[in-house]
Amino acid sequence: MPAATPGTPSLLRAMNDRAALELLLTHGPLSRTRIGHLTGLSKPTASQLLARLESAGLVVATGTDGGRPGPSAQLYAINPRAAYVGGLDVTPGRVLAAVADLTGTVIATHEVPYAEGAQAVDQVTAALDGAAAAAGLHRGDLRRVVIATPGAFDPQTGRLRYASHLPGWHSPTLLEDLAAALPMPVGYENDVNLAAVAEQRLGAARGHEDFVLLWNEEGLGAALVLGGRLHRGWTGGAGEVGFLPVPGRPLVRQVTRANSGGYQELAGVEVLPGLAADLGVEPEPGPVTGTPGAGQGGGPESPHSPEVAAAVALLTRAAATPEGPHLRFLEAYATALATGLASLVAVLDPEIVVLAGAAIGAGGEPLRALLEAELAELAPSRPRLVPGEVLERPVLHGALESALAATRDEVFDTSR
Repeated sequence: MPAATPGTPSLLRAMNDRAALELLLTHGPLSRTRIGHLTGLSKPTASQLLARLESAGLVVATGTDGGRPGPSAQLYAINPRAAYVGGLDVTPGRVLAAVADLTGTVIATHEVPYAEGAQAVDQVTAALDGAAAAAGLHRGDLRRVVIATPGAFDPQTGRLRYASHLPGWHSPTLLEDLAAALPMPVGYENDVNLAAVAEQRLGAARGHEDFVLLWNEEGLGAALVLGGRLHRGWTGGAGEVGFLPVPGRPLVRQVTRANSGGYQELAGVEVLPGLAADLGVEPEPGPVTGTPGAGQGGGPESPHSPEVAAAVALLTRAAATPEGPHLRFLEAYATALATGLASLVAVLDPEIVVLAGAAIGAGGEPLRALLEAELAELAPSRPRLVPGEVLERPVLHGALESALAATRDEVFDTSR
């Protein structure tokens, strides 16, 4: 079949089809009349469009609009079963997989805890197969999968960098082995970058072209979005701010071997219990174990490490009563965070900074206000600091949103 050329009826039909499908994604079920009004198409043309999309399996009739005066109008919606995608969030302790339909609704999840000596391919396939089975599907029914990991795969070598703490993910043939095991296109992305994708599509960064997402959870990191697109850097390492040299901490040499740096040692979650103790903040009585937290959405399948759990508990208490030692603790943490963030703001001059991850989120509005005031003292520009809004597994949602964007581009292209 010859390719459509600009101005041909087939291309115009495809453009109208895509516009209607995007409207249905944004607004939910719509009538033929409403679609015609929003697209500027006549009623006969809108009827032909809907008939074409229904025949292609992309839209379904979902009932009638009985709340309007006069005869009820037939409503149409995206067919959620037209395509499915998968997303995986990989941490040192587990692999969490989810399956979503074409509308973005998450229909199943499955977690595989890390086992000593486990291979990455086995972890991924077990998690993905478990989520697919829970959704009533098979692995091969998924159109695309996106895998989120700490660090990033170097586009020149295909090796995972900046994540020496992730067991089983450093084989030189890993990407080839995963491609052989998974029958669909697979994308790989840094976990903090995908948290930024979730905020850009679903949360606090909607409508913003230039922003930084600052993340503090198992590690300290950032995502950089410039001109509406993720900036990954030459080796995929843009945003690995945990390695950033900062005043107040000794220089860390051979940082990739140490898997740390000045900013991580200044403001990472592991330093917060000591900082709190120095300022007279007493820890919670009893042992602190890994507990669900806002950064990953909670639930027994996504516990944080004991270090993150301890930091979250301290910050939650301090934010609830921000006075005396609690206030001094929040002020000290805000200064530590602002010390590294000021360098990012000075270089990038973002419109907003999204504050995300369990540790920063636990500080709430008191920490956000203190950090914004401290940053105003240290950086030449003054971006708004906003809390992240995607609190339910942001990394996993970012992986699904990334997979959905590419899948919708394919499925919604009716010119093929």
